Amino acid sequence: MTAACQAEAEGAGGEPGAARLPSRVARLLSALFYGTCSFLIVLVNKALLTTYGFPSPIFLGIGQMAATIMILYVSKLNKIIHFPDFDKKIPVKKLFPLPLLYVGNHISGLSSTSKLSLPMFTVLRKFTIPLTLLLETIILGKQYSLNIIISVFAIILGAFIAAGSDLAFNLEGYIFVFLNDVFTAANGVYTKQKMDPKELGKYGVLFYNACFMIIPTLIISVSTGDLQQATEFNQWKNVLFILQFLLSCFLGFLLMYSTVLCSYYNSALTTAVVGAIKNVSVAYIGMLIGGDYIFSLLNFVGLNICMAGGLRYSFLTLSSQLKPKPVDEENIRLDLKS
Repeated sequence: MTAACQAEAEGAGGEPGAARLPSRVARLLSALFYGTCSFLIVLVNKALLTTYGFPSPIFLGIGQMAATIMILYVSKLNKIIHFPDFDKKIPVKKLFPLPLLYVGNHISGLSSTSKLSLPMFTVLRKFTIPLTLLLETIILGKQYSLNIIISVFAIILGAFIAAGSDLAFNLEGYIFVFLNDVFTAANGVYTKQKMDPKELGKYGVLFYNACFMIIPTLIISVSTGDLQQATEFNQWKNVLFILQFLLSCFLGFLLMYSTVLCSYYNSALTTAVVGAIKNVSVAYIGMLIGGDYIFSLLNFVGLNICMAGGLRYSFLTLSSQLKPKPVDEENIRLDLKS
């Protein structure tokens, strides 16, 4: 599907170390792929939920899950991808708690998008980063350098400054976006933990997550009146709306796939930081074309601090990945003599 996938396939067919140590190209391309998909879906969802006034974010999430199931299942039937067939161990032993985190992430993300301006939505999403760092330390046992931690907290400082000067405060929107941060961080860390190729693998995690949660999400949609609002929406005869709705469903699949791919080749924290850099870029665009941004000097300064912290993190991460390994000159001389 992507150059990163091709690199993965080549690594799987080569030396054992290739699968364990993804190439720099795969790391970079997977991060760019995730950033692009995440950027596009925010713009499309914002148009659907705000410009068109679509009242049913849960129904939109169901459409994205359905698209994921269909695309992955058809790909499996045509032997484009592979993941294990269903067995009784998958729901509890191999997947839990990912389905719950998955649906929580979907619903809270779509709900918060509809209640906040693009700039404030993207700023408050920065809190995913320290939560991811904390969970990776606790669950995965990872350790990060002081420079990385400082970069992360620079992003958070900027978010505090920007949010403190928000002139369009919406408590419900703030609650939803905080829940979205928690679900996103936990989902990223547990996805990294569950992506063992000997178990479900990347595609299995995506497929079974969507399968297990589409029916409960449909029940929630019916019980809350979300489904009724969707069916009664007056734009279903509008071709442009339908095209954007279908595009959002397809981008929902691409976003889930690219998130898993970026976490697989990099880390959950790197995925969160790539999302943060993308979000600030969306915020800058939202200032110009969104129509719902209220300018404030502190808000603008906060956005720039967020971007600086994100770029600093990216520089530190890439420089550590691109740093050449030390050469053992003594062993080289011995090899040449032999």
